[in-house]
Amino acid sequence: MSRRKARKQVFENIEVIDAGAKGKTIAKAPDGKVILLPNAVPGDVVDVQTFKKRKAYYEGKATAFHKLSDKRTEPACEHFGVCGGCKWQDMGYEHQLFYKQKEVSNNLMRIGHVDLPEITPILGAKDQYFYRNKMEFSFSDSRWLTIEEVQSDEDLGDRNALGFHIPGMWDKILDLNKCHLQADPSNAIRNEIKQFAITNQLEFFNTRNQTGLLRTLMIRTSSTGDIMVLVQFFKEDKTKRELLLDFIAENFPQITSLQYVINGKANDTIYDQNIICYKGNDHIFEEMEGLKFKINAKSFYQTNSNQAFELYKITRDFAGLTGNELVYDLYTGTGTIAQFVSKKASKVIGVESVPDAIIAAKENAQLNGINNVEFFVGDMKHVFNNEFIQSHGHPDVIITDPPRDGMHKDVVQQILNIAPKKVVYVSCNSATQARDLALMDAQYSVVKTQAVDMFPQTFHVENVVLLERR
Repeated sequence: MSRRKARKQVFENIEVIDAGAKGKTIAKAPDGKVILLPNAVPGDVVDVQTFKKRKAYYEGKATAFHKLSDKRTEPACEHFGVCGGCKWQDMGYEHQLFYKQKEVSNNLMRIGHVDLPEITPILGAKDQYFYRNKMEFSFSDSRWLTIEEVQSDEDLGDRNALGFHIPGMWDKILDLNKCHLQADPSNAIRNEIKQFAITNQLEFFNTRNQTGLLRTLMIRTSSTGDIMVLVQFFKEDKTKRELLLDFIAENFPQITSLQYVINGKANDTIYDQNIICYKGNDHIFEEMEGLKFKINAKSFYQTNSNQAFELYKITRDFAGLTGNELVYDLYTGTGTIAQFVSKKASKVIGVESVPDAIIAAKENAQLNGINNVEFFVGDMKHVFNNEFIQSHGHPDVIITDPPRDGMHKDVVQQILNIAPKKVVYVSCNSATQARDLALMDAQYSVVKTQAVDMFPQTFHVENVVLLERR
């Protein structure tokens, strides 16, 4: 049966009225349907070209701007609008915070249907740019071309790129000049590696054909001054590999960990690969309130160190520990929250499904001389069972910091079965957090909620909720 393709429509002089999920802004069509826009700011008056029609809404793009919103600001980055990151750079920071706070509140009320206390204002970030401690860049031999370049008759010359994927295009890379997400010397390292590779004819990767030498570049920095650089090669070529790595070591002596990986498989994830330390240490250190955390190439650590400190302080404060409590830290990762709250608790039990993370958690606890924490590995919905509770004790407080999908319903049910006095729920997705709160609402009331902005210039927001047994 053939289906007639819905005609694209144009709506003129439409006011953008709100910001919605995933960074899209919201307008209303003359027929009353919502229009989701990727390239406008609330307060703009625009013409809209729709490209998708759903039952309840349109997806479209602003094609002409009749009035610019007073919420607008000039984007700092030259790559804004093409790069997929930092999509809210054109909106003043105070307005970003307003819409993040609003999204969290709306999700808790509309999805969670829970009674909320007076909401504590969102905690903004002191650094609105150059706040990330980890960046990953991709090499490509066929960089993304601008419309002007495509239409030009001129020889485009070198097509190599080192930068980010264009949104929705797995094989197209935007060549970066200056990125505003990671502090110096990140831009210098990336740009000089790229120039050296071009000069010395080191082949950049071609994703479609699976050819080339240079695949990805990861740069990690820390508040202690450590710098980790990891180059991912598609194949072993000892002469070229050493040529590049020696150049990096000589030109950036401040790098404390220089590593590489040879990855010939189809995808560029490194978690199943053998990482080789070329110079310096195979790790860097992060420090927080006197605690040291050893971070290797595969470690997860919050990518905004300063705001992670604020997030953890709020989590500990919500837990209201007196020194006598047994605390369970679910989805503990490398045990940062567990160790951070440990000095205010009698004992902390951390549970996590990633074996490498638990190895790191145990190592960091030993490094910090913390002896009132224990870490266990396994799938949360299987490990966190009645036998586990009988073996390790009944928690007074549960801290949970699950991935974006939220907690498995079996984990939620187990928390309800255990019925600790308090649950502190840290979330990077307030929609799934709200869904889980709804499941807990009969037994727990929301006493406090605090949003934290970990990622300025983006629509992402963390939220911490304190639940107390009714």
